[in-house]
Amino acid sequence: MKIPTVSCQHDDHFESPTEMKNLMLKISAFTKQQPLLTYSALTFAISWGGILLVVNRGGFVVNGEQSERLFMLMYLAMLAGPSIAGIVLTRVVYGRAGWRDLVSRLLRWRVGARWYAAALLIAPLAITMILLTLSRTSPEFLPRLFIADDKGFLLQFGFTAGLMVGIFEELGWTGFATHTLLKRRCDILSTGLIVGLIFGAWNLLIVFLMSGTPVGAGGLSLAIFLPATLLTWLPTYRVLMVWVYDRTGSLLLAILMYASLIAFWTILTPLTLSGWTLVSYYLIFTTAMWIIIAMVLRWKIFARLQHA
Repeated sequence: MKIPTVSCQHDDHFESPTEMKNLMLKISAFTKQQPLLTYSALTFAISWGGILLVVNRGGFVVNGEQSERLFMLMYLAMLAGPSIAGIVLTRVVYGRAGWRDLVSRLLRWRVGARWYAAALLIAPLAITMILLTLSRTSPEFLPRLFIADDKGFLLQFGFTAGLMVGIFEELGWTGFATHTLLKRRCDILSTGLIVGLIFGAWNLLIVFLMSGTPVGAGGLSLAIFLPATLLTWLPTYRVLMVWVYDRTGSLLLAILMYASLIAFWTILTPLTLSGWTLVSYYLIFTTAMWIIIAMVLRWKIFARLQHA
């Protein structure tokens, strides 16, 4: 009786260790050649994947307490993207020295009082002045803090949210993306607009999901609402963040500057704004940021002429 034999053939689905090593080397080489593209892809994948997972498991409800819990979970999933991508790619692109440099920039706090003033005061002063001016035309623009029943809770919530968002988001957006573009000799304005536009696009999914809530599009076409919400005030404020970071090299200050924006936007911006009213508010804030940017650029040119 002939005993059947089993032939062991190579399975093309399993790569050899050498092939796997070559693949990893190719991925590493591509990441070093295209760090911003790799960072953007990884950040979008983690954040949007997490958001869609939350929506898929919890269902999407646009009203009520369940909706608030859902949005909180989605935002936490979203925050994982830039922080994880920034830390991982810092190691891949810059090695262990990159991690040491990241920690050094994160702990750099001796930068001068004027830079702390710029980082912490630009957002609250601009928001307050805009809302108080607009409130002369309509009471719906009165700052949220002025009419809140529990001002203490609102302040605590705003500052806590600002710090949490600032830390997790800026580890990637400033700690890696902005830092990498500046190291490659990209100027402040271009760096701010490039990172700012990608950053705005990264927020698209969660803003799209929230556009059906009372604080959202307000019946306005999403083709108008989404670009006006994401591609106006965020890139311009990002330019100012890049300017402060370029002059100080402090990731800590960048975190505080973005935390200031989120905190005071939460504390001061009325929840009743939606649709065209909200878009108008975004556009006015954007105009104010462009005015400050123009002043900064003029000051830089004047300083160079004086030096020359």
